[in-house]
Amino acid sequence: MSATTPAPPGGTGALLVVGDVVTDVVARYRAPLAAATDTAAEIRTLPGGAGANAACWAVRAGCADVRLLARVGADRADWHEESLRRAGVRPLLVRDRHAPTATVVALVDRGDGERTFLTDSGAALRLTPADWPPDALEGVGRLHLSGYLLFAAPADAAAASVLAAARERGVAVSVDPASTGFLARLGRDRFLAAVDGTDLLLPNAAEAALLTGLADPGAAAAALSRRFRLVAVTLGGSGALVAERGRVVAEAAAPPARAVDTTGAGDAFTGAFLAALLAGADPAAAAEAGCRAGADAVTRVGGRPAGSTGGQAGPDPSAARGPGAAAG
Repeated sequence: MSATTPAPPGGTGALLVVGDVVTDVVARYRAPLAAATDTAAEIRTLPGGAGANAACWAVRAGCADVRLLARVGADRADWHEESLRRAGVRPLLVRDRHAPTATVVALVDRGDGERTFLTDSGAALRLTPADWPPDALEGVGRLHLSGYLLFAAPADAAAASVLAAARERGVAVSVDPASTGFLARLGRDRFLAAVDGTDLLLPNAAEAALLTGLADPGAAAAALSRRFRLVAVTLGGSGALVAERGRVVAEAAAPPARAVDTTGAGDAFTGAFLAALLAGADPAAAAEAGCRAGADAVTRVGGRPAGSTGGQAGPDPSAARGPGAAAG
């Protein structure tokens, strides 16, 4: 790891996100899903991914230098790079010619905006330690890791390398647990061991409960903050809370918003929260900024800020390969 340019002190420097770039297929339906027949829906293909979304929202929140390291399939790499650049993110994308870009089918209830995901991780979880550039932390003030990388090899080894490099350089690290489903399969103890030494954990209420066994979000946040320096737990439409040193120190309300699609709301919170911390805000103010971004995110389809998606994707070259072509 190059040490020619030390990471700037807290409150300055770039934000480096190491995570996932995903092609989102968002299907919004109103009538109950009907088995073995048709259900009318509005369907759009959009750029997404927890890491990529958070990076875009960090730019929207005022962070001038946001970088994203991720692995994508060669099938849609150009489209994703263009979308990220349009959003103001510097893409550091590794092209995979053996696996397609990760794809998520998001089934969104048009009544309340709640969503269910079908996930094909594709190239995203094929990130390796060799994909980590030797100068990746040059000028970086904060590093954020999408928890999706912790759930499968070889991405888990890449994540471990990333975390070790950041600790060596004294760069503040945050982690988003990403998914209760994947987290449950990995196991609480293995996840906590993998992110040991992280400065900031950003779970939602369900993830915090899974990691602690405590149903009350405040109690779960307090418990986690005995292990991590800072914990911010998102509560959906109820806002967020922040805990330090075993106690809740701040609560932030979510501005009123009519939910169209809740996809990416947590990513929006993460991006704005991290941008605020980099700008020197205290955790309470950062949580308020995160809640504002989350409320903005749910009012639009997809997980990115307005004007940053670059429109729908073109035809998927993998489609002609038949069923199973998108397997990772």
